[in-house]
Amino acid sequence: MEALPHLKNFTEVAEREIMTSGHVACPGCGAALAMRLALKTLGRDTILVIPACCWAVIDGPFPYSAAGVPVFQVAFETAAISAGAIRYGLDATGKKGINVVAWAGDGGTFDIGFGQLSAAAERNDDIIYVCYDNEAYMNTGIQRSSATPWGAWTTTTPGADFKRERKKNLLEIMAAHRIPYGATTTVAYPDDLVRKFRRAMSVEGFRLIHIFSPCPPGHKALEKDSILESRYAVESRVFPLYEVEDGTHYTLSMDPPKRPVDDYLNLQGRFRHLTDEQRAYIQQTVDEEWARLMHRMKVGEAIGG
Repeated sequence: MEALPHLKNFTEVAEREIMTSGHVACPGCGAALAMRLALKTLGRDTILVIPACCWAVIDGPFPYSAAGVPVFQVAFETAAISAGAIRYGLDATGKKGINVVAWAGDGGTFDIGFGQLSAAAERNDDIIYVCYDNEAYMNTGIQRSSATPWGAWTTTTPGADFKRERKKNLLEIMAAHRIPYGATTTVAYPDDLVRKFRRAMSVEGFRLIHIFSPCPPGHKALEKDSILESRYAVESRVFPLYEVEDGTHYTLSMDPPKRPVDDYLNLQGRFRHLTDEQRAYIQQTVDEEWARLMHRMKVGEAIGG
């Protein structure tokens, strides 16, 4: 298991801007911040494939676009297969050096597009698949998805009927496909996000980047706290930062001092209804998932050694 200390911010982020002003994201939107950093790294030789999601709206009304690169808007479930088709087309015409990036929310990744995501990974299509994960269907009214964590309020799991199912572990599912590269990251650590995009760009085949992306309206959080929420998600170990290569080699990007999960929950109104006992249950599940991750890293070391 490899681990890096707390990361310094902004030392590796390019000054150039590709994403422009004029987008229509909500203030504090983690998805907009993530796209800005990603495009700074990917550069202009990039094609974005965006299904139905917040970013299909954020980019702006036709004929305007804030992305600064070509954008294909596709059906909800088809981000992965559409990106793969574009890659095959570029290869057939001999066009090299272009990043083909599927950029989808958790609804189009964990749920509606999951079958095609799995198929693209199994084929090892040469694309970068990015899931900006705001943990619900935010664009259509904050409905629960399979990325919504246990205990969270949504419009379809309100009040005492809060979500009772635990969140899927996307990176572990994709690691089971033995993809060449997969990683988690957040906008709270720009250097980490940039480094992982650079690493993905250097690898051929299917690559997955899973970004924790706060949504102030959906999380019932203050717009100014999006970076803090992202940082607390990592420091509380709710959203560990790590990489997986070829399904077995694990690298821990950050092993932070353990922060109580309560600090993370308290930033968000979507958890306000929980009792002390229910909050303790979330802390327990986070600790269990961290222990499982540490075990997988040790197993990966044994296989790699």
